[in-house]
Amino acid sequence: MTSNHSLSAERLTLGYGERTVIESLDLAVPPGRITAIVGANACGKSTLLRSMSRLLAPREGRVVLDGKEVHRLPAKQLARTLGLLPQSPIAPEGITVADLVGRGRHPHQSVFSRWNDQDDAAVDSALEATRTTELADRSVDELSGGQRQRVWIAMALAQQTDLLLLDEPTTFLDASHQIEVLDLLTDLNQARGTTIVMVLHDLNLAARYADHLIALAEGRLHAAGTPEEVLTCENVRAVFGLDSRVIEDPVSLRPLMLPIGRHHVVPPRDAPARTGVAREAGR
Repeated sequence: MTSNHSLSAERLTLGYGERTVIESLDLAVPPGRITAIVGANACGKSTLLRSMSRLLAPREGRVVLDGKEVHRLPAKQLARTLGLLPQSPIAPEGITVADLVGRGRHPHQSVFSRWNDQDDAAVDSALEATRTTELADRSVDELSGGQRQRVWIAMALAQQTDLLLLDEPTTFLDASHQIEVLDLLTDLNQARGTTIVMVLHDLNLAARYADHLIALAEGRLHAAGTPEEVLTCENVRAVFGLDSRVIEDPVSLRPLMLPIGRHHVVPPRDAPARTGVAREAGR
């Protein structure tokens, strides 16, 4: 198992130029669990993930991995423990799928340790897990958005890190492939104890698949805890500015958020359900 790593942020303030995006943030990622970061657009989700992977230096505070600041760790040492799939990765022009996935093995290479059978096995396993084996010899440039996203996830899996950060891993994927990818990440977490932190836009998928939710609002931590603790009508209104009703998901038994639009009227809880016959009669 690989769940003995700790990752946290302490008084973290982040920004770009003169604009502050995250301010005085404290949080701890539960080791060996799946954490989803949720919040409205431009609330700082991707910025937080970039800093946790040391792509963005903090203005104040620090990100700590196993008691050491990530921005002080050697790059290759960090890359053997923590992997990142950014929001909009760019592949070198003309690179094949197999070569791109193979780049996930670079942190394990050195002058004295070159490509070997273990690397081949890691790439093959990642391709198989993401169902991209048949794409191995194709150019990444030729792929659809959904295929390309699965290939990037394969590269992250090939890195075989104990912590994996993913920024919107279900981008470009249809409903079937979204569930497939999230099931895959759950299998990885359960089989290896991999700590997974991911940004998700779909609040209900986050509640279904994550053990721990972090809700950001305007650059600050609004709520953190289990899906039952975080996904409430009050928090949805505060974080997203959306009225909703939260019920139990009949599939996962986790909270399920039902948004209420301006053109929908919420019936009283004791109102009788309208049947299909009644709806037809009422037309």
